[in-house]
Amino acid sequence: MADDCVIHTLAVGLMQSNCYIVHGKSSANALLIDPGDDGEAIDKALKDNKLNPLFIVNTHGHIDHIGANDHFGLPVYIHELDKDFLREPDLNLSSVYGISSRSKAEVRAVEGGDIIELDKMKFEVIHTPGHTPGGICLKYKDVVFTGDTLFCRGIGRTDFPYGSQKLLYESIKKRLFTLPEETVIYPGHGPSSTIGDEKFN
Repeated sequence: MADDCVIHTLAVGLMQSNCYIVHGKSSANALLIDPGDDGEAIDKALKDNKLNPLFIVNTHGHIDHIGANDHFGLPVYIHELDKDFLREPDLNLSSVYGISSRSKAEVRAVEGGDIIELDKMKFEVIHTPGHTPGGICLKYKDVVFTGDTLFCRGIGRTDFPYGSQKLLYESIKKRLFTLPEETVIYPGHGPSSTIGDEKFN
């Protein structure tokens, strides 16, 4: 059980993307998952909880999940296939909104099967292409952060450039629905759920 893990959820930006602040119960060191916007609000949550963020993990490269990356001056973990999204407005979709976002953060590219460590906690990178080529989920014990791959009663869109419905279905079936049914999912938008609830609904 992930009872040694504390998860704070903030819905940020116009798209109300979920930014997760994750840390161990006995540590002030934290990781940020998908700081898409509202850097000041995320800062306040960190300060209110006396947390020290060490790095960022982007589940994929769309603007509503990466928009506040540079606010923190931290290195960013993102899948190798999505790293160019950080620098290219047409890929990260910011150009659609007239923003032209180009993240300058240090990039640490990862691939499926890699382990990202925070103190003694080991988070497994699960490559789940479909929403984007380099979409990932991040698993710790019986918790998995699913980004825009799998939601409560829904799945990610595939009508954006480089999306693939076929790959998304395969990712969910082969890499998420094979996890234990009690695994709790923390998606990129909306409420949490479990693998079991999503598999049978």
